[in-house]
Amino acid sequence: MAMEVTQVLLNAQSIDGNVRKHAEESLKQFQEQNLPGFLFSLSGELANDEKPVDSRKLAGLILKNALDAKEQHRKLELVQRWLSLDSNVKGQIKAFLLKTLASPVPDARSTASQVIAKIAGIELPQRQWPELIGSLLANIHQLPAHVKQATLETLGYLCEEVSPDVVDQDHVNKILTAVVQGMNASEGNNDVRLAATRALYNALGFAQANFSNDMERDYIMRVVCESTLSPEVKIRQAAFECLVSISSTYYEKLAPYIQDIFNITAKAVREDDEPVALQAIEFWSSICDEEIDILEEYGGDFTGDSDIPCFYFIKQALPALVPMLLETLLKQEEDQDQDEGAWNIAMAGGTCLGLVARTVGDDIVQLVMPFIEENITKPDWRQREAATYAFGSILEGPSPDKLTPLVNVALNFMLTALTKDPNNHVKDTTAWTLGRIFEFLHGSTVDTPIITQANCQQIVTVLLQSMKDVANVAEKACGALYFLAQGYEEVSPSSPLTPYFQEIVQALLTVTHREDAGESRLRTAAYETLNEVVRCSTDETAPMVLQLVPVIMMELHNTLEGQKLSSDEREKQGELQGLLCGCLQVIIQKLGSSEPTKYVFMQYADQIMGLFLRVFACRSATVHEEAMLAIGALAYATGPDFAKYMPEFYKYLEMGLQNFEEYQVCAVTVGVVGDICRALEDKILPYCDGIMTQLLKDLSSNQLHRSVKPPIFSSFGDIALAIGENFEKYLMYAMPMLQSAAELSAHTADADDEITEYTNSLRNGILEAYSGILQGFKNSPKTQLLIPYAPHILQFLDSMYMEKDMDDVVMKTAIGVLGDLADTLGSNAGSLIQQSLSSKDFLNECLSSDDHMIKESAEWAKLAISRAISV
Repeated sequence: MAMEVTQVLLNAQSIDGNVRKHAEESLKQFQEQNLPGFLFSLSGELANDEKPVDSRKLAGLILKNALDAKEQHRKLELVQRWLSLDSNVKGQIKAFLLKTLASPVPDARSTASQVIAKIAGIELPQRQWPELIGSLLANIHQLPAHVKQATLETLGYLCEEVSPDVVDQDHVNKILTAVVQGMNASEGNNDVRLAATRALYNALGFAQANFSNDMERDYIMRVVCESTLSPEVKIRQAAFECLVSISSTYYEKLAPYIQDIFNITAKAVREDDEPVALQAIEFWSSICDEEIDILEEYGGDFTGDSDIPCFYFIKQALPALVPMLLETLLKQEEDQDQDEGAWNIAMAGGTCLGLVARTVGDDIVQLVMPFIEENITKPDWRQREAATYAFGSILEGPSPDKLTPLVNVALNFMLTALTKDPNNHVKDTTAWTLGRIFEFLHGSTVDTPIITQANCQQIVTVLLQSMKDVANVAEKACGALYFLAQGYEEVSPSSPLTPYFQEIVQALLTVTHREDAGESRLRTAAYETLNEVVRCSTDETAPMVLQLVPVIMMELHNTLEGQKLSSDEREKQGELQGLLCGCLQVIIQKLGSSEPTKYVFMQYADQIMGLFLRVFACRSATVHEEAMLAIGALAYATGPDFAKYMPEFYKYLEMGLQNFEEYQVCAVTVGVVGDICRALEDKILPYCDGIMTQLLKDLSSNQLHRSVKPPIFSSFGDIALAIGENFEKYLMYAMPMLQSAAELSAHTADADDEITEYTNSLRNGILEAYSGILQGFKNSPKTQLLIPYAPHILQFLDSMYMEKDMDDVVMKTAIGVLGDLADTLGSNAGSLIQQSLSSKDFLNECLSSDDHMIKESAEWAKLAISRAISV
């Protein structure tokens, strides 16, 4: 059944397009007609040392892709497909793969390692291939060294693919023993040590029991720390990566080692190669993350309820840690501002310093200020930049009382530096620091304002001037202006920015037209800032916002004019369209929210809608998402008048609801269904069949990303509220779906945070659906249609109350549904509520809630229930 595939695999990598295409088609055909033979031939190719490296590598890659995929539904299909293959064929393929681990060709071994791990990920949870770990462990004692190296690499990948609960503790102990022995200095071969160190990184999640045993933990920690001193740079880097992982996985076990780790990391940060030094800094950033989480979750008081005590490692290390981090700030690279993804020791040190400030608050200030004062006026740009970066880094964490006096002194200095400093790095960092000052120390929550009538004009003037500077400085200046505007969000009727509004808007529009605006994030930053300036503006500037409408419409119109574009240009044009749609959305929301401006704005509505419809015809996901959101805002602003756009718009709405691939577009479209329901009310009726059909299809699809399901349920509620008793014909489809989703969401005890969060959003969607349906039918002769569903709804509320893991949002919606039930069904619900297991307790708990929204809902529910019971 095997087939000679060498030549086809080589042809599939040919530079000649036709040869390549023909080969790809042959492979596809072979796979479709005879999958077992196809996989068997590939594994044979990979295992055969006589074959060329290129054909073997591709064979391994195709094998790996036949077992795994990114999309969840595709992955499940591939898993089922593998499990249903004949076990003899699978046995032969696995034998070939294990044989490849002994190949002298590194690429072949490495590919085989990955494929073995993928198969293990499928089979071990099914209790298949029980002999795998044993045979890998037997390999470890083999010579030559490359067999050992490949086997350790395989064990590492295996630990990455398989969850710890499918490997028994005896095997875990043996894997860890093999891995840690491979890391030992006594192991002469560096490739083996590196593979072992990387394998330990993946195996740490399996080592819970071993880390709870003092002797085993001491041994593992000793070997890891020794490996950070290996002469081989890659081994040192991998060892520090292990330490970073240990810091987050086993934080509570670190106390005995922390002093030694400090000494090792300090030496690495000061003397070692950049990749190693970066990981050494990352260790302390990771400790900060752990301590910030613990302190946020439990406040400063570690009474009985905290699982993990805070050891205050950062606080204790401060006197030594801060000077070490400040030194790193002086190791900047000449061109770090130009490169989006740049990451170096100076940036890592500043990031860590910021995390330290968030961990210890005020205590950091006196350790950093002397460094700033000493370096901020030095002739060497590196010292001025480092001082500015240090100041910007510590602005989140310490109290405003501690920082405000320092900022008041620094502000003038920074504004001068931003216009006068001869060095671009210094300007870039200065603008970034100003942004941080406005983000954390300016706004309605801060008692002593740092921005006053006296300095506001100077700040605006300097920022607008800097927006003409080189791209990276201009981008940071936009960012600073963004936070400046945001700080005035709550003020009315007049904002200190009002006198400069026209000038600011004009300057931002000028930035979007700069030649170099597309090269960095500059254009995006300018539009985001423009949006924020508009969003936080007051009624006084509304006439100027109105003048902006035709300007942005014209810009959007220009992107739609039919010139032939390359794919790269088309992508840039798509980005611009997305930014312009986003800008229009903010303007529509601003003008639509008050009657006088809304009235004037309506003259543009038809044209704007026309532009949005043309944008949809361009077929690009990011733009669709932005245009959809803008249409939602337009529907909200135009209200019932939106009906005239529906015949044109409906097909795009349907396309959005069918867009499984780009699920964000689908989710946004579902949200817009709600906006349109609220705008049109019963005028949406003619479109409901189509919309409901599509939503029900979405719910029953296993291809749709799960995050779209909660909003779909809430949109049922929106539709029912809009069309009232006309929702009758959808009840028999919608209700069973809500019930089964409710049952699914009930049992999630001991789930991780991500699942708990998803469960809460799912429950909230289901409850919003129930609420909308109950309110939609209220006072209609058809309310009795809902009586059969009431016991289910109450059961759902009971089960959630019993689980005790509702968040506040769900709690508020849930108590509202209890009230809706009583309000709509009256005495029919009254007796059921009285029989319910927990309604009374739930109501009382909500009545005594600290959250005034929950309390308010509960008081209304209490009233509705007492009316229903007294009938």
